[in-house]
Amino acid sequence: MSNPMNSSIAHGSPWSVAGTTLSSRFFLGTSHYPSPQVLGDAVRASGTEVLTVGLRRLQPETGGGSSFWQRIQALGCHILPNTAGCHSAEEAITLAQMAREIFGTRWIKLEVIGDDYTLQPDTVATLEAATALAKDGFSVFAYTTDDLVMAQRLHAAGCAAVMPWAAPIGTGRGPLNPYALETMRRRLPDAVLIVDAGLGRPSHAAQVMELGFDAVLLNTAVAQAGDPVRMARAFADGVAAGRAAYESTPMPERAAAQASTSTVGVPFWHAT
Repeated sequence: MSNPMNSSIAHGSPWSVAGTTLSSRFFLGTSHYPSPQVLGDAVRASGTEVLTVGLRRLQPETGGGSSFWQRIQALGCHILPNTAGCHSAEEAITLAQMAREIFGTRWIKLEVIGDDYTLQPDTVATLEAATALAKDGFSVFAYTTDDLVMAQRLHAAGCAAVMPWAAPIGTGRGPLNPYALETMRRRLPDAVLIVDAGLGRPSHAAQVMELGFDAVLLNTAVAQAGDPVRMARAFADGVAAGRAAYESTPMPERAAAQASTSTVGVPFWHAT
């Protein structure tokens, strides 16, 4: 569903993912905000139409999280449940199936963590889970590294979106390997590619969007900013600017300087 509270936010041209048409290219996470009120204000300021929610945070086995879930529903966005905290394909598949029942959606953000220090995804387990979930009718948004071959395999497995990191989760360091991201975009022209994790500043979002990525997904950079609401709006502007620049075809880089104003026919005055 569209978010009526975001109707004043300037969006770009519509695009589609998992059979759904969206206007915003900014996906936002819902954890680590100072308060539920700040979360709601940041969501509205961002213009996002998709929110990621961790099933574990709702604690369905104990009936917890109902107040949080009601607040999320009231924001009127599409919900993208995630399998954060999973360390095996089997665990992620089970959590995805639970999420489908609880949230009433086939969308799933697939995360299978292989290293607890860097939070680097276990790409082998991710591919295993993605393949099984896609066959089970899920629209899989697969979190992965910037490895091209794995991205190609995830796309071939039927993922609705492949989501490479720019840098490890929560570091805010921005794109550590722009060449890898640019190559992935060029080699997977028909895939939906969303940069997920590692962005810390709106300029980082603009940078990856200029490479032709379809969207960005982030959480910490907004939630832990000094002013999350203003930062959410700043990221929305960065995403929109980067996409507009990509669609406008930037000028080529040159090895030598070239005057922007023609000097043909202009007399040269030599001061003495």
